[in-house]
Amino acid sequence: MGRRLVPLTLDNLQDLPKRCRSCVFWELDPVSGEAALKAGTPALEKEAWISAVLLDWGSCGRVVYVDDVPAGFVLYAPPAYVPRSTAFPTSPVSPDAVQLMTAYIVPGFQGQGLGRVMVQTVAKDLLRRGFKAIEAFGDARWKEPACVLPADHLTAVGFKTVRPHPAYPRLRLELRTTLSWKEDVELALDRLLGAVQKEPALRPL
Repeated sequence: MGRRLVPLTLDNLQDLPKRCRSCVFWELDPVSGEAALKAGTPALEKEAWISAVLLDWGSCGRVVYVDDVPAGFVLYAPPAYVPRSTAFPTSPVSPDAVQLMTAYIVPGFQGQGLGRVMVQTVAKDLLRRGFKAIEAFGDARWKEPACVLPADHLTAVGFKTVRPHPAYPRLRLELRTTLSWKEDVELALDRLLGAVQKEPALRPL
């Protein structure tokens, strides 16, 4: 089984699940996101966002392939590039951290360690760029697949709460702990990425 992870670009954007290609939950603020949906342009807005971040900051995602079949992706960026993050009651994301926006593994490819490989790749990328941590907003009342990852699953893979909230706590994973973390919580990470897509009819992550 051949695995490869490649940076997300406009050329391989079409390899993301269809709903995710046109999801701008994180990429636009709530007002702009609603306007894009009404105008029928979320896919164009997604492309424009990725293009702008690539030009200004560099790679903001990874796509994983198994035997040349798209099997999952992860998307991340500094908080300055993630307008929706300011809408959360526990914002802002720390200036020394990059925000984990979303991660997804296609049904049928779970339990193969792909989540672990993806996050290891992201951690190496961010360490090389001089960042200290990954932060994410969690959904403490998570009941079904949605754009915000469940808080309890984030804590299960090593994230620590840095700003508690009854609905949307902000959590942080120190990159310097990645070496021990990636071994200790490999199964928990698979559970995290599996939990957000148990049902076939998903909202985009």
